[in-house]
Amino acid sequence: MATDLTRAVGIDIGGTGIKGGVVDLAAGDLVTDRIKVPTPPGAEPEQVLAAVHEVLSTLGVTDDAMPLGVAFPAIVKGGRTLSAANVSDKWIGFEAEKFFEDGLGRGIHFANDADVAGVAEVRYGAAKGVDGLVLLTTLGTGIGTAMINDGNLIPNTELGHLQRSDHKHDAEYYAAYSAMERESLSWKKWTKRLQWYYSHLEFLFSPDLFIVGGGVSKHADEFLPLLDLRTPIVPAVHRNNAGIIGAAALAVS
Repeated sequence: MATDLTRAVGIDIGGTGIKGGVVDLAAGDLVTDRIKVPTPPGAEPEQVLAAVHEVLSTLGVTDDAMPLGVAFPAIVKGGRTLSAANVSDKWIGFEAEKFFEDGLGRGIHFANDADVAGVAEVRYGAAKGVDGLVLLTTLGTGIGTAMINDGNLIPNTELGHLQRSDHKHDAEYYAAYSAMERESLSWKKWTKRLQWYYSHLEFLFSPDLFIVGGGVSKHADEFLPLLDLRTPIVPAVHRNNAGIIGAAALAVS
């Protein structure tokens, strides 16, 4: 492995899987296989740390020869996780960055998972060179969002938690990819829920571009053509690797 700043390691912690890889920072591509292990049931801090160790060990990058970025599904401010999306409530108000640094024995860069996916698309993907407001959404266990204005990230937007009028559950419970799986929805029926969600975002923010990431983005042809929006909507260039790539990129910024 290279020992200069041309490569970095990215770890993307999600509600169902923890993924990692080594990234070529010039090209924004993985130079190793993407390693994935299941997110432990309950997803408490010590369990997640053990899973991250497993990913790094499999990659053969357990030392600090390369910078390391870690993406996490929570509001992140000052290294502390202020929310817990699809992980244990023990992460709320938790000194997560210090916990990982102590547990891994090295410095890291720690950030929200959708935000780092947004960074990947700005530097290497569909948002590169795009003026105006870009909204990236990651459709998976939940809905993560990244807001990018003229190439600048506005962190911790959490637009997956918009509340639906007169409904008990928020947008991500209703329209995330997990809702499709949970309720055995067809592409057409699920897309009707996405139509509500993206139309609402369009009304609130008047964006110039929507980018759709997350695991389901590899099936973009099944649902994006069914949406009727004024705003262009495209799949993320780096699909479900965007979190790994963005985390690695931020590790040296």
